[in-house]
Amino acid sequence: MGKHIRLMASDGHELAAYQADAGPGARSSVVVAQEIFGVNAHIRSVVDGFAAAGYHAIAPALFDRRERGVELAYDSEGVARGRQLKGEVSLAEADADIAASVAHCAGRGPVAVVGYCWGGLLAWSAAAGCEGLAAAVGYYGGGIAEHLHLKPRCPVLLHFGDQDTAIPLQAVDKVRKAYPDIPVHLYPAGHGFNCDARGSYHAESAALARERTLAFLAEHL
Repeated sequence: MGKHIRLMASDGHELAAYQADAGPGARSSVVVAQEIFGVNAHIRSVVDGFAAAGYHAIAPALFDRRERGVELAYDSEGVARGRQLKGEVSLAEADADIAASVAHCAGRGPVAVVGYCWGGLLAWSAAAGCEGLAAAVGYYGGGIAEHLHLKPRCPVLLHFGDQDTAIPLQAVDKVRKAYPDIPVHLYPAGHGFNCDARGSYHAESAALARERTLAFLAEHL
């Protein structure tokens, strides 16, 4: 359904992106912020899914600043390499690449960012600093509780799993207390519950989170 394109960030960095277009009837756009596994088959399927729901959708390759064409497997080796690459890309650099994606979509109506895992934190950061963003959704965004000083300037929706060993419930409570007006949903699932390529996939939670996400996007885009 989609195709690969090139984007240019404000600092002159050129990056790849995977884009899927719902056609001339697309009412708005969704930027998908990747997990630590790159713009792999799963993330491309997420982009395709938003396009099927009627949105112009795009996933920037956020590891391109260090290594191009990263597509990692959901195994111990992939986790280790993904964490290493994530550590080599600064939040400011990832923000710039997401901003380039938002700018690319700007002519197609309102734009939202939906992020997963590392991308969940990036969606939170984009909500605070990215111009022209209408909404943001974060799935199990590790690190949000450590970045509560970043104050969202657009509506935000957050999803977490109550069995997520990477994000303790105390961290989720910190987010809720700091931003009581932001809807925070908990699911009976672990980290990565939305990804059907992972052992932690939880179909019921993924379906409910998608339903809530699409309703949120329909409200704000």
